[in-house]
Amino acid sequence: MASRANQKPFSLTLFTIVVLGVWMMLAAFPFLWTLWGSFKVEGDFFSKADWAAALTGKMTVSETGGQYTGAGYYGAWVQEGFGKAAMNSTLVCLFVVTISLTLGTLGGYALSRSTYRYAFWFLIIALVFRALPQITLVSGYLPVFFKFNMWGHLPTAIIVLIAINQPFTLWMLHSFFKNIPQDLDESAMVDGCNRFQAFRHVIIPVMWPGVITAGLFSFLLAYNDFAVTTMLLSKENQTMIPKIASFLGTTQTKGNVMFAVSAVVSVTAPLFVMVLVFQRQIVSGLTAGAVKG
Repeated sequence: MASRANQKPFSLTLFTIVVLGVWMMLAAFPFLWTLWGSFKVEGDFFSKADWAAALTGKMTVSETGGQYTGAGYYGAWVQEGFGKAAMNSTLVCLFVVTISLTLGTLGGYALSRSTYRYAFWFLIIALVFRALPQITLVSGYLPVFFKFNMWGHLPTAIIVLIAINQPFTLWMLHSFFKNIPQDLDESAMVDGCNRFQAFRHVIIPVMWPGVITAGLFSFLLAYNDFAVTTMLLSKENQTMIPKIASFLGTTQTKGNVMFAVSAVVSVTAPLFVMVLVFQRQIVSGLTAGAVKG
């Protein structure tokens, strides 16, 4: 009787499935449509006369002899050197995530265990810096970069992205560390560990989902950034997002829209894979901050 009473009505279950199905279709449609269009020519995918041309691919057949073409990917990756932009993005993300997590874990742990009042005000100041528009930090760094001839190189973007991301990482990891009982630290130190050994061998394994979550957010900040990388990097050192914008051209220069469409798919696909791989750690990390240890 109890199990039957806890069962949801079939109509409610069906309604929930339908709503979730429609929501997932609406959420996935922009990417799936872009993925489909990346294998068409511009005349089909951006046809003003007949939107169904993107499905039938009439001009794609007439121009290439087939329903699908990889000309957009070839043009972006081979002709326009999108591979170099991908390598630049990889280097930027690697350094931003590594440095942000290293400083964030050490700083967040120290502040969570501190009994001094300055820890609270330090976090407040960090929050204020995180709330500032990114452009204010960029403009503050520019005179220094120009003076030391650093503008246009990858380290300039890495420095600014770390400065923007560090307060957020510090706050997130601090909240996770705060929910880990201090008894674990004390027990490890009673067993002969010093403070750093207790942190490395006892606390970090418990904190691993939170570290992965913070690392993912740091990665997304660096991976998806447009404003900072556009202002601080030269054309030769562009990352992927500014490179996509350059494919669109300007009022003075003609762009190749299909290069941009193919590049968008190339940029988005790794994010889907990453979320699928780390979904369990992400959910554990996001929920860990709301559960008291």
